[in-house]
Amino acid sequence: MRSINVVLINLIIFQCVTLLHAQDFDFFYFVQQWNPASCDSKIKCCYPTNGKPEEDFGIHGLWPNYFNGSYPKSCNKNVRYDETQISDLISSMQKNWPTLSCPSNNGTRFWSHEWKKHGTCSLSMLDMHSYFQAALALKEKDEEAVVQ
Repeated sequence: MRSINVVLINLIIFQCVTLLHAQDFDFFYFVQQWNPASCDSKIKCCYPTNGKPEEDFGIHGLWPNYFNGSYPKSCNKNVRYDETQISDLISSMQKNWPTLSCPSNNGTRFWSHEWKKHGTCSLSMLDMHSYFQAALALKEKDEEAVVQ
């Protein structure tokens, strides 16, 4: 229970910081999925080309949202996903943000989708590198809370 409280507190702090700067949305949802259950709930599931993910939560996304329950999506079609901008994050993303879609792949399609649909809506605060780095930092904080 303590780890859930720590995660919620960290997320609330992150959301409050977001509120001070964001004009295009109200807060972020940091969404994780339980990797083993994700495969159980899908008709077809494929492991990433770099191997089966750990039996742990994996990042699904970092989603800008509004207080009324709606969310912006696909906000800037001119800003493309460019993996060269996040090359230093790729190994951490493969571990912490695995794709389970078929056919098996290295995660690029999933991350590209998340960037196009959600990341481009956070550009008032986060460039591409900062967007992915923020999600990875939240995952790291979550892991630290569980260990404590």
